[in-house]
Amino acid sequence: MVDTLTPEQRSERMSRVRDRGSKAEMVVRRLVHSLGYRYRLHVSHLPGRPDIVLAKHRKVILVHGCFWHRHEDCRLARLPKSRLDFWVTKLQRNRERDMENTRKLKDAGWSVFVVWECETSDREKLTETVKKFLGSVHGLD
Repeated sequence: MVDTLTPEQRSERMSRVRDRGSKAEMVVRRLVHSLGYRYRLHVSHLPGRPDIVLAKHRKVILVHGCFWHRHEDCRLARLPKSRLDFWVTKLQRNRERDMENTRKLKDAGWSVFVVWECETSDREKLTETVKKFLGSVHGLD
């Protein structure tokens, strides 16, 4: 199947894709802040530049877009209909890089928690899972 957009339109659309400050990331950041935690954003010296870093507690939260990070069995992770050879390779490499970075973080003593974009729509459930991950910081397990 051929792309329905011109190269200029596709370029413009792709330029809107954000690597920081996405809607999902902002939901998680506001939630963590409302729970009383302070954090750093996108710490460059850590593998993968984690989205939210609670350095004092050695915990990181990664907020993954379902499409870009290939959330299994998620409707948001569908493949494009054109240029499959390009997209499959690119998206598979993203997943591999995620696994490498998670392993490096854990090997360095960090606790890692992944929040998927689709999980941010259920705020109650998200709040409970984030509290559970961060709860051990304050001994609330």
